[in-house]
Amino acid sequence: MKQLLLDIKPAAPPTLQNFVVGRNAEALASLTMAISGNTPQFIYLWGESGSGKSHLLHACRAMNINVADDVHLLNNDAQIDLFNQYNQHKEAGKFIITAGLHAPTQMGLRDDLATRLAWGLVYQLHPLNDIEKATALKQHAFERGMKLPDEVVDYCLRYLRRDLPTLMATLDALDEWSLTMQKPITLPMLRKLLQLNLESST
Repeated sequence: MKQLLLDIKPAAPPTLQNFVVGRNAEALASLTMAISGNTPQFIYLWGESGSGKSHLLHACRAMNINVADDVHLLNNDAQIDLFNQYNQHKEAGKFIITAGLHAPTQMGLRDDLATRLAWGLVYQLHPLNDIEKATALKQHAFERGMKLPDEVVDYCLRYLRRDLPTLMATLDALDEWSLTMQKPITLPMLRKLLQLNLESST
């Protein structure tokens, strides 16, 4: 039975393709264009935690794009270094993507760096709302060939960690258990799986 317990596997590596767009279609389109060699040279993303900033930056880093995340946490020396990177990338015609918690001028950064962050396109990213998360989960289930009752989706959104990678990994584990048990996915099955996992971790 222990082999059937909920195993939250590492999420798939972030890519532009598996980014759930929500209300961030324009930002994603600009990133895609820039990476393909079209302008703009600089893009700055900001928004609250969970809005997708790090996902997009990790995806860009995997494509050997220069990125800088959490610029609001940079100390003075790191800010100077990033300022210099902007100047070097501008001269070389290279692309750089940066991200922070707030708009460039609202983080108490050096004025010269804040100006650089605003050189290109600036986008506020918006977290997925519950309807968008539910749609993403149902699409994920459809791609796996899962028959996913709405009540299971509602339960996940209400009681589990609300970040999308965890929610999708939970569905994947539930799907695997359903196939192993040769039973359809139901809310009682999910509750039982979560309870077994809780008991095994205590």
